[in-house]
Amino acid sequence: MNVTPLLQAAPPSPGMAGGLLQLAPYVLIFVIFYFVLLAPMRKQQKKTREMLAALKKGDRVLTSGGIYGTIAQIEDQVVWVKLADTVKVKMARSAITGVVNETEGPKDASS
Repeated sequence: MNVTPLLQAAPPSPGMAGGLLQLAPYVLIFVIFYFVLLAPMRKQQKKTREMLAALKKGDRVLTSGGIYGTIAQIEDQVVWVKLADTVKVKMARSAITGVVNETEGPKDASS
């Protein structure tokens, strides 16, 4: 049996350029994904971190549950929020979604 015609009929293997060209659409999808989703999300997380770090006693805040209150005491990761004259609630610092200015309304990290 003659093997030479079978070897000659084989398609040429793709070179390095062909392999990179096939990878290009996936790289393009990742770049688009980064700029559309990941970059804005990181920017939002940074704003939220800065807002939570800047909290101080007396700030009027909005919680993730939609409750308005005033910060009475701040511990490491715990915040005591005063809801009324005799009502104070202990909550996680991360449950604060925004600082409220009485004249402007809620000023959260997403604005």
